[in-house]
Amino acid sequence: MSEYEAMANAFAEKTWTKLTVLGHEYKPMWGEKQCRYVFKCRLSRGRKQYTFEFGQSLYDGAKEPTMYDVLACLEKCDVGTFEDFCEEFGYDTDSRRAERTYKAVCKEYAAVERLFGDVMDELIEIC
Repeated sequence: MSEYEAMANAFAEKTWTKLTVLGHEYKPMWGEKQCRYVFKCRLSRGRKQYTFEFGQSLYDGAKEPTMYDVLACLEKCDVGTFEDFCEEFGYDTDSRRAERTYKAVCKEYAAVERLFGDVMDELIEIC
C-alpha cells in the first residue's frame, strides 16, 4: 500500500468515512468517445452521504476505486465565478459545455463541503 493510500485510509477511519461501490458500467464519460469503467460510488459519514459517478482510469480498467482514488479526485476548493473557472481551467466563457462542467464542479464542491467541511484541511493534505 502506498503512503497516499495509507493516509486516505487513516483519514477515513478517523472521520468515520465509508466508501461503498454500488455498481459499474462500461461507457463513455465527460463527452469522450472512449469507453471506460464508470463506478457509482457513495461516500457516507454519519448521516450525511454523497453519491456520484467515478470514472476509472483506462489503465486500471475494471479495478474498483480505492478510498485514495476517490478522495484525491474530489473538488476541495471553491472555483469562484464562472469566469474565474474558465480562466483557471482554459474553458471558453461562451461555451455551454463549459457552463455544464462549471455547474457540475460547483455541485460536487458543495457536497464535499457538506460532508467534510469540518475536516477539509485534513482532506486537502491527502492529495
